[in-house]
Amino acid sequence: QLVESGGSLVQPGGSLRLSCTASGFTLGYYAVGWFRQAPGKEREVVGCVSSADGVTDYRGSAKGRFRILRDDAKKTMYLQMNSLKPEDTAVYYCNRPNSLLPWGTGALVTVSS
Repeated sequence: QLVESGGSLVQPGGSLRLSCTASGFTLGYYAVGWFRQAPGKEREVVGCVSSADGVTDYRGSAKGRFRILRDDAKKTMYLQMNSLKPEDTAVYYCNRPNSLLPWGTGALVTVSS
């Protein structure tokens, strides 16, 4: 399973780092990614990191502001979010995009002054 943590209230322009800890499988063997679901909207991909070479791919407004880091030894993936905007407010989830696990409870990120 995958468990998200680190959600918080943050001011616009601020930064936040989310964590995703894996159990029951070897994190480095799979592509893993971050997803988010804003109120009233469908879940969307934020970005992913490949299993083979650690190449990252970001979607939409995450490009240039968010960064995915993966520490296989700690079985943990991180989402470093900078220059946060109110429209980044959402529940953030992690999962394996090519072999989905049951969705966790996510980490709530609220960007507001």
